[in-house]
Amino acid sequence: MTYQLPPLPQPVAIFDQFIARQTETLVIKEKLLDNFDIKTHTGQPVLRVQGQLLSMRGRKTVTDLGGTHLFDIVKEMLHIHATFVANTQAGERLLEVKSSFALVGSKARATFTNRRTGQPVTLFMKGNWFDTSADIVDEASGAVVARIDRKLLNMREAFLGQQTYHLTVAPGADMAVLVAMCIALDEKNNEGQGGFCTVM
Repeated sequence: MTYQLPPLPQPVAIFDQFIARQTETLVIKEKLLDNFDIKTHTGQPVLRVQGQLLSMRGRKTVTDLGGTHLFDIVKEMLHIHATFVANTQAGERLLEVKSSFALVGSKARATFTNRRTGQPVTLFMKGNWFDTSADIVDEASGAVVARIDRKLLNMREAFLGQQTYHLTVAPGADMAVLVAMCIALDEKNNEGQGGFCTVM
């Protein structure tokens, strides 16, 4: 399942160290206890995601391989539409992912400030989360930033509520931001609120 995505017109990133230099395929595997393994398709670890089981907002802490805290993914309460945010330890909001119902399925949108340009970025999902694949598209340029491919569930994964995703990232895109978006969408999906992300 190897795709080659064209380079983005300009980097779309928060974390320079996680900008894909070439098309990168990441394997995002949901584990027991709300943790995720994030590796390249060759098995090289990229990020660590640790769930906090007793957290009411489903907090997930994302660190680099050296253990440096990058952000926490949490669900914000009191919103009409499911809203997840990625915050630093100091409380700075880096990323917001909103999902809402549409006539067919639902839709999802992520917003953040590109640290390279200082400009706001909006990414949206093109496709349906229940399909086997969907594209993440930059609203401003129309460029495909990433493609998500869901591995079909085997019985063990279905029983345990675990999934495996392949995230193919375009050169110039921030892998950490896209992983955060995928995990937020997976969490929303696990809440049983229906499928996500039809074309906007």
